[in-house]
Formats: sequence, C-alpha cells, structure tokens
Amino acid sequence: MNRYKIKIQYDGSNFSGFQSQKDKSGIQNKIESSIAILNNENFVKLYGASRTDSGVHALGQVAHFDLNTSLSENDLRKAINARLEKEIRISDIKIVDKDFHSRFDAKGKEYNYHCTLDENPLSVNNHFFVKNVNIDILNSVSKLIIGEHDFLSFSKFSNKKNNRCVIFTSEWILDKSNQKLLYIIRGNRFLHHMVRYLVGTMIATAQNKMTEKEFERLVIDPKKDAKIYKSPAKGLILKEIFYEN
Repeated sequence: MNRYKIKIQYDGSNFSGFQSQKDKSGIQNKIESSIAILNNENFVKLYGASRTDSGVHALGQVAHFDLNTSLSENDLRKAINARLEKEIRISDIKIVDKDFHSRFDAKGKEYNYHCTLDENPLSVNNHFFVKNVNIDILNSVSKLIIGEHDFLSFSKFSNKKNNRCVIFTSEWILDKSNQKLLYIIRGNRFLHHMVRYLVGTMIATAQNKMTEKEFERLVIDPKKDAKIYKSPAKGLILKEIFYEN
C-alpha cells in the first residue's frame, strides 16, 4: 500500500467546491470515484489540502490517498484523468512517506485573484469586472495586511479560537496592455472566504466606497460582522500550496 501525493488543476465553475458533497457534486467526489474504479470499485478516501469554495479554481490544489496498485506513477495519473471530467486534471502524482498529510503538513498557500478592467466577453467566466479603481489605493491597502493579524473582520464563518494568519505577500499587479488586474497573496493559512472578502473590500476602498483608514481599522481592530465587501468566486485561483518554509 502506497501513499500518493497529487497536484490537481480544475475549473471550479460547475462544481460545488472541492470538498465532498452529499449530491456528489464536489471535485473530491469526482476524483474519489475515478480512483475507486481502479480499486475494484472500493472507495478510496482523498484528503485535500484546501477546501476551495463553489466556483473557485485551482492550479495547485494538493491531496493524498492510499492505494495498492501495480501501475507506475505516470500510468496511475493517466488512468485517473481518463475517468474525470475535462475540467479536472491531475497534473502530478508521486509516492510519498506514509506519514505525509496534504493538509496538516502544508506550510503556506498562494492565491491569485483575477480582475478585468474592461468588459471583454472572453474574461467573463474567470475574471471580476471592476471599474473606477484607484491603483495607488489598492497598492496602499494591500500592504496593511502583511504580517500577523487577526482576520476576524474578513471572515463570516471564522473560528473563534484562532483567527490569526500570517501574510507573507500581498500585492496588486496592473497589466495596462490587457486591462487586467492580478492580486497575489501568500500566507500560512486563510479563514473561510477570507481572500474574497479582502479582495472585495480592497476594491471597494479603491472605488471610494470606504476610506483607507476604515480599511485599516478592520485590520487593527477586528470584529465580527464588520461591514465588508465580497468578490465573486470566479476570479479566485488556488495557485500553490507550500510544504517547505
């Protein structure tokens, strides 16, 4: 019996998030079903590193499972992919130590959020259309969350015992030629919907719907049910999960 670590890419538009669902609409359900076919229809539990929400995408989701098979790593990857919807792909697979855990061994994650400044129909499914944003304000408020903070203000379903996260990178990149905005955030952990609340509230601040001081107050004086803004799921991508400091 080997333990396999897999890297997963998916377009989450038509799925109910990564986590297993009762109606089998989760990406985890789809991968487990594919693996079960290779295990004489016996269920194989998949352990994901991150519970991405409905509509959220991934380029670097990680999961692990245990399986007894004579297939090589590459042949196993191909066999799993052959039984998956085209929106889900295993991009890498390798045998790891038996004590490896995709979630508990993770040291950090990177999320990217994609916005478009024009109404290009080719961007409608995976970008958040925004207008009248002040790029300087976006860059300014993005720096306010770097470091360790209590992010209670930016999560509606937070854990009362621990809302603290360490943010290593928080930056906006403007591509003027293509009228695109990319937000990059890296941290040791993230609360439920935290990135989408941060993005939505930063953009609202850059649109003068709230002041920079009001945004800063949400960071230094966290509170439950704060007035914040939430960006749509379609622009969010789980880019990478890190297993080394």
